[in-house]
Amino acid sequence: MWDFSTDPEFQAKLDWMDTFVRDEVEPLDHFTNQGEHVVYAPLSPELAIIVRPLQDRVREQGLWACHLGPELGGQGYGQVKLALINEILGRTAWGPIIFGCQAPDTGNAEILAMFGTEDQKQRYLQPLLNGEIFSAFSMTEPHGGADPRLFRTQAVRDGDDWIINGEKYFTSNARNASFFIVMVVTDPDAGHRERMSMFLVPSETPGIERVRETGTIGDPLGVGNHPHVRYTDVRVGPDALLGERGKAFHIAQARLAGGRLHHAMRTIGLTKRAFDMQCERALSRKTFSGTLADNPVVKAGIADSYIQLEQFRLLVLHAAWQMDTYGPVAAMAHVSACKVAMARVAHDVVERAMHLHGALGASNETPLARLWQAVPTLGLMDGPTEVHQDVIARRVLANYSPAPGNWPTQFLPDLTADARQRYEAELESALQV
Repeated sequence: MWDFSTDPEFQAKLDWMDTFVRDEVEPLDHFTNQGEHVVYAPLSPELAIIVRPLQDRVREQGLWACHLGPELGGQGYGQVKLALINEILGRTAWGPIIFGCQAPDTGNAEILAMFGTEDQKQRYLQPLLNGEIFSAFSMTEPHGGADPRLFRTQAVRDGDDWIINGEKYFTSNARNASFFIVMVVTDPDAGHRERMSMFLVPSETPGIERVRETGTIGDPLGVGNHPHVRYTDVRVGPDALLGERGKAFHIAQARLAGGRLHHAMRTIGLTKRAFDMQCERALSRKTFSGTLADNPVVKAGIADSYIQLEQFRLLVLHAAWQMDTYGPVAAMAHVSACKVAMARVAHDVVERAMHLHGALGASNETPLARLWQAVPTLGLMDGPTEVHQDVIARRVLANYSPAPGNWPTQFLPDLTADARQRYEAELESALQV
């Protein structure tokens, strides 16, 4: 298990990141109106002047796209190291794009690296890693929600080509993407794990229609970047198939397992930023009888936030260690536990910090309003909380068996005679003392 220490060389990288993000990256949240949609968009000439040099400094430190292997320009760090990195990046909406690990490009790059052909990597992956293009992941459907067994978008053969028809919802970054990774039904009569395939679809392909620009909490009206997309007779060649036919479910799981954990990692940073502001506010704000920090109710809130944040951080690091040691399947329950906990912890900690700041906390003059707006989606992205609770319960219950008889195993009258005599002897001895 991770021994709660890092080697000096990697700790120096973390120290550099912490200073760099606080001093150089976090201020960008204010300059770009704190909107995550701005991070998705191609850089304007004005922003490029600021952002490109920051990205170059990250590359100089060898910290660009750390989730990828050295053959793709990354460091090949395991999940524990990525957790320590991402909790720093999670402090700011701009962190991931400046460090080359922004969603959905991160997950798309990972599955291209794992399942793409050499031609696909040359055409799509390398420009993606260089930050020259953006990508979109098109999976969710309006009627299907979190259950891919209900998906209807279909691809059928037409000679060597495939024809795609259907609709997708919340296709992240579709407005700016150069290509889409689309999950569709290719074998409707197969089992739910074998009925779907994934395709790489260039954004200029005829038949792709953005029905409307769906925004989420915090997006200005009409500026959101998770559109409702309709595919009408979209024709792609055989070289568009990503991985094997019928393997989309497995590819999606490979993509989502790390993505879910990375969301939790970055939520540590988001939550810690709010907690730092809560503590600073408590020590700075004067009241009639001293500072807010002198108030027992305020101190109780700080203690609760500290406990929740530390518990959550350890849960995430343990899940990361599980994934490094035993792989994503063995770590599934741990990752789902992180996914359930992150929305709850972020909600409680950010709310306390925002409330302690009064009206200022609800304004656009601190990051707290943006952090608060991000909280509701944490329980929805990459599978809602209820789905992950079901995963956890099934995994936990698999380690137990029903009671062997009419009574629970801990029911006193059902204990063996030896156990009952031992219990009664211990009780009598205790009473004498």
